[in-house]
Amino acid sequence: MAMGDMIRTVLGIIGNIISLCLFLSPAATFYNIWKWKSTRKYSGIPYIATLLNCMLWVFYGIPIVHPNSILVVTINGTGVFLEVIYVTMFVIYCSKDSRPRLLKMLAVAAVFFAAVVVLTLTLAHTHDKRSLIVGLLCVVFGTCMYAAPLAAIRNVVRTKSVKYMPFSLSLASFANGAIWMAYACIHFDIFITIPNGLGAFLGALQLILYGIYYRTTVWGDDEEVDKVEGPA
Repeated sequence: MAMGDMIRTVLGIIGNIISLCLFLSPAATFYNIWKWKSTRKYSGIPYIATLLNCMLWVFYGIPIVHPNSILVVTINGTGVFLEVIYVTMFVIYCSKDSRPRLLKMLAVAAVFFAAVVVLTLTLAHTHDKRSLIVGLLCVVFGTCMYAAPLAAIRNVVRTKSVKYMPFSLSLASFANGAIWMAYACIHFDIFITIPNGLGAFLGALQLILYGIYYRTTVWGDDEEVDKVEGPA
């Protein structure tokens, strides 16, 4: 194995570990949902979006689309498994009024993914064409997933408080983006580089804001805010 391939494999394994931690980060939220038997004011949309994002990356990484990307498949396959659990719990414990809308969104996501798979495999007959089609979709959805922290960043600047922007999650997001960007740069893959480069940038921005506003943050439990959680 060439040195570059070895480094790429090591980075991919590290990326798998960090990404797994990010995928597991909502576990405490879903433990509370299970305990409450209610989703309360949490939104299920981020979990459906993350599920679709993971399914697209799994499809991108399989050999008939983009060879030599098994580590992309392993972590996103794990993500699909975990997100199915999260979404299933959400459907079970959400209110009767919101359940039909949630199921419609799931159906749309499933139909969209099936259409991508069928059209890609029937209309594109080379690895390059298939990688281009699926890769562009992955970039769009991956960028949207990484853009989610923008609301938290805006809130930190507005309140001059990092109380509701956990340092560990910001650090993990930065490390995850940086590792996968480095992984993609060894055998250059623009479709992995773009969303993860953005993720590394936003993660670094969160860490900088944490350093700026840590001392002005009031840490008492003076108020409870509604949090909308999503991934990776």
